[in-house]
Amino acid sequence: MHVLATAGHVDHGKSTLVRALTGMEPDRLEEERRRGLTIELGFAWTDLGGEQVAFVDVPGHERLVGTMLAGVGPVPAVLFAVAADQGWQRQSSEHLEVLGALGVRHGLLVVTRADLAEPGAAARVRDDALARLAATSLGATGHVTVSAATGQGMDDLRAALGRLTRALPPPDPDADVRLWVDRVFTVQGRGTVVTGTLGAGTIRVGDRLAPAAGGGPVRVRGLQALKHDRDAVGAVARVAVNLHGGAAGIRRGDALLTPGRWLTADVIDVRLRGDPARDLPERLTLHVGTAAVPVRVRPLGEDTARLTAARPLPLRVGDAALLRDPGRHRVPAGVTVLDVRPEPFTRRGARAARAAELAAMTGRPDGADELRRRGLVRRSELAAMGVPVPSEPVAGDWLADPGHWEELRARLVAAVEEHAARDPADPGMPAEAARHALGLPDRALVDALVSGAAGPSGGTAGAPAAGLRRRGGRIYGRATAPELPPRVREAVDAVRRDLERSPFRAPEAGRLAELGLTPRLLAAAAAAGALLRLADGIVLLPGDDERAAETLAALGAPFTLSDARRALGTTRRVAVPLMEHLDARGYTVRVDDLRRRCRVHTEGTS
Repeated sequence: MHVLATAGHVDHGKSTLVRALTGMEPDRLEEERRRGLTIELGFAWTDLGGEQVAFVDVPGHERLVGTMLAGVGPVPAVLFAVAADQGWQRQSSEHLEVLGALGVRHGLLVVTRADLAEPGAAARVRDDALARLAATSLGATGHVTVSAATGQGMDDLRAALGRLTRALPPPDPDADVRLWVDRVFTVQGRGTVVTGTLGAGTIRVGDRLAPAAGGGPVRVRGLQALKHDRDAVGAVARVAVNLHGGAAGIRRGDALLTPGRWLTADVIDVRLRGDPARDLPERLTLHVGTAAVPVRVRPLGEDTARLTAARPLPLRVGDAALLRDPGRHRVPAGVTVLDVRPEPFTRRGARAARAAELAAMTGRPDGADELRRRGLVRRSELAAMGVPVPSEPVAGDWLADPGHWEELRARLVAAVEEHAARDPADPGMPAEAARHALGLPDRALVDALVSGAAGPSGGTAGAPAAGLRRRGGRIYGRATAPELPPRVREAVDAVRRDLERSPFRAPEAGRLAELGLTPRLLAAAAAAGALLRLADGIVLLPGDDERAAETLAALGAPFTLSDARRALGTTRRVAVPLMEHLDARGYTVRVDDLRRRCRVHTEGTS
């Protein structure tokens, strides 16, 4: 199917033309038929040379340009009507401004009502209109002169429409769905039905779609295209979608989306086509798809601006839209979306820097450029922006620009070495502290930097960050063990002398406090290999765990905790964590809830 919208001044024969082409009445409302004036969007279709062509017939009156935009916005091509007996008119200009601002590139000029024009008038109107269209995104268009009343030129029109539709770019049936809603109504016994022009992707019965305005997903209960029930409809197509669940709040201007594949944005950076940014009013209306949303315009560069919308919209990089001044009945600028996730201006000079950055952006989605600007971004978020993913993730779903990734490696090395120099008794930097020091959003990125797992250049293993090691939740650089200050070494030596006299009589808390050995300093001494730390405040000499196991093995039979305490000449305070340590190291193994046996002589240690 192909979908075309009509455009042109009021009473230039758009609806009459659609009626003659399709045999259908595009004006649905009684008032429209009574007044001969299109007020709402009309829909009709026909078969041309074996291909179905649907028409979205839009109103031409100046007070109804908002409705006209809702019809034209999602449609890839236009049939532009100019009456031979009246020529170019005010709304002809505004409709052409709309099409140019939206960047519509495919169209056909139809000079209508040829039977009412004076001789030669139709040719003059045609030449004038073609020159005006050629100065816009439509460029050189085909043209036909017709009279729907007499049938003059109607066969030529059908042939020209066939050539136009064959030249349209093929849609992507696998693309993410974004159905801009142009009509909502209720069918008794079926519930809510929405209609729209499906520009890309495929909708199937049973699919779940997410309303862009929020709320839970809705299910596609039924599907029609051109009033025929379908199990699936692919783009481009006019579709009617019967929804189940949570559809009560959907209105014209909303959109139905593939869940989890779109971002909604209320702040966007854009390039302007038309008036300079500095000349734009602060308050305008942004038209995109079928939506019309008030926005505040903040100029950045000569042709770039930041728009803040009254409500979030599902937008992607490269989307075309337009800004309209409803009070003055004019379109001051077309819009190309450059960024749907711009950084806020939080520092002096940020606005000027952003203007320079935007000046180099084209509006064509480029994954490598986007990644260079952001440094780090989730793969799913980049895809939801409409930007191709340029490389494999470095960790989880995270993508990294190669240059930024190397800079992070260097900063991590510096942060770890600085931590070790500041606190030589505890040289290992906690991974979470490293994350904060680098301003990273996910600790998995720290792990990837240390390990050198899959690099950002596309799945190639990178080298570990120079000289860094990960152990026990901490990151070590050149200093892999604590360096105990002289005062601490003296205190530890005192503890070692105590333990040499009574190997399994760990110092009491009072003795440790007297020596100034806090739990943190004891941990540092253990990491330095000066003490064996069993638990908080419980330390022995290194190697005394093996010595204890040999003593217990000499018992020759399974033993209880009390047996072990007596054999080692220690207290329950020490015996409990020591037995747990021996279990964990494989020196001992439990026989039952009360007894253990030693594995030293029969099985060796593990």
